[in-house]
Amino acid sequence: MMMDRATALKKFQDIPNVGPRTAEDLWRLGFRSPSELKGQDPQAMYEQLCDLKGVRIDRCQLYVFRSVVYFASRKSPQTRLLKWWAWKDRTRI
Repeated sequence: MMMDRATALKKFQDIPNVGPRTAEDLWRLGFRSPSELKGQDPQAMYEQLCDLKGVRIDRCQLYVFRSVVYFASRKSPQTRLLKWWAWKDRTRI
């Protein structure tokens, strides 16, 4: 279901680790609802965002994207894996 921008940004912020800036980044990447994040490639999202912004973004954003995709892809995510820093050395979603 496609949402208007304001609704989508608010819904994105219901995801752990997503604040206003990351919600905006997700919108810029073309996502229109949290359900669209399921099964995405966090590395590709990170690279695309770096390209869109024209700068190399701190790798912590990659870890946030990993946690976001994990959350969106699981019915019952593990609490410890909802923290973005849990994804620093973990690549498998």
